Amino acid sequence: MPPAERMRRLRERRRAVGLKAVTTWVAPEGQATSTYSSHRVLEARSLAMHVLIVRKIDANPALLDVARDNLIRWAQQREGEIPAWLTEWQALMQRPWPAIAALLTEQSENSIRLRQSTPFAGVLTQEERARVYEAFRA
Repeated sequence: MPPAERMRRLRERRRAVGLKAVTTWVAPEGQATSTYSSHRVLEARSLAMHVLIVRKIDANPALLDVARDNLIRWAQQREGEIPAWLTEWQALMQRPWPAIAALLTEQSENSIRLRQSTPFAGVLTQEERARVYEAFRA
């Protein structure tokens, strides 16, 4: 029996017992709010990317210059006052690499906030980023 026919029959059996296909998040019956949060998924994806970034920089410390160059370029592109997040990252990048790596991979609120304005864009290749995005696709 071809796969398409097997799927058709499976759907028929499910409908016959009262099941219906759900393509969106539905909270369990009787639960007022769901525990699902797209923000949690995005935070987990960001953490996964930063774990890969840390591994790459551990293997090749010269990649740390990518983040430093991004910060310099971003500061030069700003006219007037430099935003607080940029100043914060500039200060953090003065720390030793192990301290930066620990901060990038922490699951604290502060680390989650910092990863939202990461200067490490460009450390991962397009293929590496695509693999992480695929792994966290909903």
